[in-house]
Amino acid sequence: MTVWQERFAIKDRVALVTGASSGIGAEICEVFADAGARVIATGRNEDKLAALQSDIAAMGGNCRIIPADIGEIDGAEGVVSRALEMAGTVDILVNSAGTAIVGPATEFSLEDWDRTMALNLRAPFILARGLAPKMIAQKRGKIINISSQTGVIALPDHAAYAASKGGLNALTKALMTEFAPHNIQVNAICPTVVMTQMGRKLWSPPEKSGPFLAATPLGRFGEPVEIADMALYLASPASDLVNGALMMIEGGYSSV
Repeated sequence: MTVWQERFAIKDRVALVTGASSGIGAEICEVFADAGARVIATGRNEDKLAALQSDIAAMGGNCRIIPADIGEIDGAEGVVSRALEMAGTVDILVNSAGTAIVGPATEFSLEDWDRTMALNLRAPFILARGLAPKMIAQKRGKIINISSQTGVIALPDHAAYAASKGGLNALTKALMTEFAPHNIQVNAICPTVVMTQMGRKLWSPPEKSGPFLAATPLGRFGEPVEIADMALYLASPASDLVNGALMMIEGGYSSV
């Protein structure tokens, strides 16, 4: 292994990834496993997690799974306990689980508001709070929050989603101030629309995607692997000086 590869290596690091049943979370698991990490994948769909585990095993990677709904307090706390039982510690936490319930603020139900906040904001806090003591003890750790450009800029019909991701961005910075003295980096990735299966379903109609892409200098949406590659950088020693950052991956949308 050459020197530059060592800087970007996460071999044998234990990485817990939430929202791993599909989309960005599943892609991060595959990229991390390919980079040598010992992946613990958690999500609500046990069948999809098992398929992911098989795919990673087929490529020679290491993956264990924890089916759970971290939108529930017991579910999130249970993932912390089970991950520590499995591996003894977690070196890298990726909070990728999330929900995007959209609609006019005047018609938005409080049930949908609470569900959004529980999964997008409360769960990342519970997992970080539960795993940080081990990271502090070993004087090393990485916490990566998958946020959104909507936590930085405004979009109509996204009041709950934007508030949850804006809160996640603020949580990222707050945790950074507490954990940085212990050599723990806490950062957030803020993507544009990503062409997961759900992203393609929601954003394929030209009447919806057209105006958004017209306001994006690069003129396209993101692919899951592009978010996973940024997560790999933030998980590696190459990013040790990057702390409290909101990494915008959105084709320049927020710059104009």
